[in-house]
Amino acid sequence: MKLAIFNPILYHMTLEESLKYMVSLGVKAMELGCGGYPGTKHADVSELYKDADKRKRLQDTFAKYGVEIVALSVHGNPVHPDRKTADTAAAELDQAITLAHQMNVPTVVGFSGCPGDGVSKCPNWVTCAWPTEFGQLLEWQWNEVLIPFWKAKAKAAADAKVRIAIEMHPGFTVHNPSSMMRLRRAAGDAVGANFDPSHLIWQGVNVAEAVKYLKGAIHHVHAKDTMFNENIKAYKGVLDTDPYEGVESRSWFFRSVGYGAGDFKGLISSLRMTGYGGPVSIEHEDPLYSPQEGLERAVRNLQGLL
Repeated sequence: MKLAIFNPILYHMTLEESLKYMVSLGVKAMELGCGGYPGTKHADVSELYKDADKRKRLQDTFAKYGVEIVALSVHGNPVHPDRKTADTAAAELDQAITLAHQMNVPTVVGFSGCPGDGVSKCPNWVTCAWPTEFGQLLEWQWNEVLIPFWKAKAKAAADAKVRIAIEMHPGFTVHNPSSMMRLRRAAGDAVGANFDPSHLIWQGVNVAEAVKYLKGAIHHVHAKDTMFNENIKAYKGVLDTDPYEGVESRSWFFRSVGYGAGDFKGLISSLRMTGYGGPVSIEHEDPLYSPQEGLERAVRNLQGLL
């Protein structure tokens, strides 16, 4: 396993500044956001996949600092009920698959997406089985939208010798290990998990056991922790819709690795047990630390574990 950094936390720097800074921390691998929610501050997939000169300049910049691009990230909702939103995300996914093939990057990271209900303008994330119309909607989302879409993308990725890593995330249809495996069984082995423990911890998932359940199906790993406000969780539970910025009023929020409830010793051990040898990519969304302080703490903690 190799330590990497997911670059949006470095968007206050230029790409060259961020690469130089990473190397100073002893990290020589980057997960490069180039579209969708991660943005295009350091790289734009819509330009790079069709411009060989821009690709070469980007690759030369990484080579200058000895940093490897281990994944391209274009997190979006490619099955959004708003056609324009869906088409944009799907196009960026297609472009990222092409670009990953062109640059010999093994993995494209993103979300499964979440459809609506056939007539809505917004996604409809189903989280319970009753009343029964929720179950009926969920089956429609899977069978009529999600599976056909991802079957086609899995084939395109396999043809390009690229893997797709789906981040299990709240608000999207694939949000836990069981839904991840349902999609993989339907779409094929080119589709696997981006294992981000922070999104599983608050759901009550045991991350070490989840790694074992997903053996062979993990294509990428994010490193981010989650902390509980136990006094608030006691009366609110974990389905918390308050804004992330309101840390004191939330039942849970994200932390840098080692500062939350995550068992990262157990996580790394399970990854080794199950044969995972890919990147462990730090994603920083800790509201209690500045970008650099939180990132540097996570780097130190993970370097010791790895």
